[in-house]
Amino acid sequence: MDAIFIQILNGLDKGAAYALIALGLTLVFGTLGIVNFAHGALFMLGAFCAVTFQKLVTISAKVRDEGVTAFVAYKEQPYLESWFGDTGRIIIDYSVPLSIMLAIPFMLLVGYVMERGLIKHFYKRPHAEQILVTFGLAIVIQEIIKAYFGANPIPQPAPDILAGSANVGSWVGLGDNLVYPWWRLIYLCFSGLIIFAVFAFLQFTTYGMVVRAGMRDRETVGLLGINIERRFTVVFAIAAVVAGVAGVMYTPILPPDYHLGMEFLVLSFVVVVVGGMGSLGGAVMAGFLLGIVQSFASMNEVKEIFPGIDQIILYLVAVVILLVLPRGLLGRAGVMDD
Repeated sequence: MDAIFIQILNGLDKGAAYALIALGLTLVFGTLGIVNFAHGALFMLGAFCAVTFQKLVTISAKVRDEGVTAFVAYKEQPYLESWFGDTGRIIIDYSVPLSIMLAIPFMLLVGYVMERGLIKHFYKRPHAEQILVTFGLAIVIQEIIKAYFGANPIPQPAPDILAGSANVGSWVGLGDNLVYPWWRLIYLCFSGLIIFAVFAFLQFTTYGMVVRAGMRDRETVGLLGINIERRFTVVFAIAAVVAGVAGVMYTPILPPDYHLGMEFLVLSFVVVVVGGMGSLGGAVMAGFLLGIVQSFASMNEVKEIFPGIDQIILYLVAVVILLVLPRGLLGRAGVMDD
C-alpha cells in the first residue's frame, strides 16, 4: 500500500508538470489556432531564469577568513550576505521561489515578442508550417542556452527548510515510515494554484469571457468591435508565463539543461492530443492521468515483467484512447478535422 501511495504522489507530481505545459499549449492552440512546438523551450527558459537569478544573488567577493588563524586565508562571500547579513542569506536560500519575480516579466516579454514578431504571421498557414517554424525556433533557443550556460545540468537547491521530507504517512494513517520530499509537495500545490488561477481568469473575468468567445468564433467577436488579436497576444504571453513559472519551480526536482524543453515538449503534446485538441480541461485531466500511468510503469516490479515499458507506456495509452475516442477525452467536434 505504501508503494502504491508513493507512486500516486510521483504521478501527480510529474503529471502537474505535464498539465501546466499542456495547459499553455492548449490555450495557444484554442485561441490562436497555432501548434506551438516552441512551448517546451519556454518551460526551459523559465528554468534558466531560476539559474540566472541564483547566479546574480550569489555574486561574491574574496574576504579574509577569520576562522583560519595560522595563516592568511580568504573565502568567497556573496555581496548580499556582506551587505544585508541574515536577510541576504535568506534571499540566497530562497532564490528559486524568488526567481519567479524575474521569470514573470521576462516570460511576458518573450511571449509578446514571439507572438508579435513571428507567430502572428502564421495564423492562417497550414499546421505543418506552424510546426516547422516553431520547432526551428525551439532549436535556436536551445542552442543559445547551450552557448551561455553550457551542456551540463545545473542543480538548483530548494530552500533549506523544504529540503527534507514530509511524513505523509501520518497524514493519511499509513504509518510514520512513509515520507515524501517537501519540495515535490510544494510543486504539486503550486501547480494546482496556477491551474485554478488560469481557469478562474477565463471563467470569471470579462477579459477571459471575450477570450473564450474568441476561441469559439473569432470573426463574430471581431464584428462586435473588439480587438481580439490584441487579447490573443496577451493570452500567448500568459501561456508563456505559465510555462516559465512551471519551469522555475521544477528546477530543484530536475536540474535544468538545454535539453529540458524538448524532453517535456513531446510528452506534453501527447498529453494535449489525449486530452483533446483545444480542450483546457482535457489537457489537465490527461496530464495527471498520464503522469500516474508513467509513474506506475516506472516501478521495478513492472519493468521486470515488461522491460522498457516506462519509455513507451504514454504512447501506448495514447493509441488506445484515440482508438476509442478519436478526438481525445474531452475533444470537440470540428477541431483539426480538416
